[in-house]
Amino acid sequence: MKTAFSTALPRAAAWVRASRPGFLLVTAGAVLVGISQALACGCGWNPATAAASLVLALLVHAGVNLYNDYGDAVGGSDAINTERLSPFSGGSRAIQDGVFSATQMRDAAQVLAMLVAGGGLVLAAQSGPGLLLVGLAGLALGYAYSNPRLALMSRGVGELAVGLGWWLIVVGASYVQQRGFSAMAAVAGVSVALLVAGVLWVAEFPDARADAAVGKRTLVVRMGARRAAWLYLGLVLAAHGWVWAWWQAQWLPTQAWWALGSAPLSLASAVWLLVAHRQVARLRPAVALAIAAAVTHELLLAAAFLAVVQLR
Repeated sequence: MKTAFSTALPRAAAWVRASRPGFLLVTAGAVLVGISQALACGCGWNPATAAASLVLALLVHAGVNLYNDYGDAVGGSDAINTERLSPFSGGSRAIQDGVFSATQMRDAAQVLAMLVAGGGLVLAAQSGPGLLLVGLAGLALGYAYSNPRLALMSRGVGELAVGLGWWLIVVGASYVQQRGFSAMAAVAGVSVALLVAGVLWVAEFPDARADAAVGKRTLVVRMGARRAAWLYLGLVLAAHGWVWAWWQAQWLPTQAWWALGSAPLSLASAVWLLVAHRQVARLRPAVALAIAAAVTHELLLAAAFLAVVQLR
């Protein structure tokens, strides 16, 4: 005899899978960079608000992923995508496999957005009103990215929106601890933003044919695979060059050069993409390496800030 618990547990697990939890690692890393930067400046440490920042950021990302599945279902790209590389591209497939309807995905994303808005108000009451600006900007970007009428993802600016979103996560996590904006967090967040945007960039390659068929004009569709592959190389070089330049200027901590340790992963991803950009079935390692590079970069950058704390 089935109990309410025995039926609710698989349902909850299905929602977790639909949120694409593997990608949430890049969000956790971005929060860690922001918190670590605040610790490095000697601005104090509040474990409760740090944990709240992490939970809210993860809920935002989960909601954006659910809403993205809704947007792609309405637009039709996921339904005709036969070249997807699960779990890296082509969405969670929860709608296409009949696990949830498009309306359910949209409604779940809206519920998460309301939870985040409520939690953000509580957190802003403790940290400062500037957090409201960060939160509203992040929610607006997530909404506009996938909303069928705005569809930033279809207009060649989705990659920019994603980069800005993750930059805001670093800035916001730092703000909560410092109770104010930090120029250092703004600088540190740029390389994180570029590499996370790079993850999306590489994941667009397997989806390009389906995206083009429904008029979803991502940068990969607009530029073509070869040009987009070369520009991805430029993107990851810019991300690491940014850290190098600010480290040389003695603006970032002495140990910030550690973050360059992600460069081999990024370069391996870029080379793989350049070699196999027209062979979709071979692109899985390129996406995996891009994700590994982003997470590694975040962890090393956070470690550099935490090293400053240890030296005090």
